[in-house]
Amino acid sequence: MPGGSEWILIIIVVLLMFGGKKIPELMRGIGRGMREFNDAKNNVKSEIEEGMKEKDKDDEIRRLKQQLEQKNA
Repeated sequence: MPGGSEWILIIIVVLLMFGGKKIPELMRGIGRGMREFNDAKNNVKSEIEEGMKEKDKDDEIRRLKQQLEQKNA
């Protein structure tokens, strides 16, 4: 993580590259990109969790079928 003087240098470079008027637009774009990334990350996480729950249900059904077959045999 950059220290204090490094942050100042980064801010100066950003100001020189984009100008003071473009910075709010740039920050909005960065914020929008971060929000989209987090939304995609959360979607992937929920899909994985849903798949794991489905697999657990399938395993439980398989186990119960085996128990039923053993009792009927």
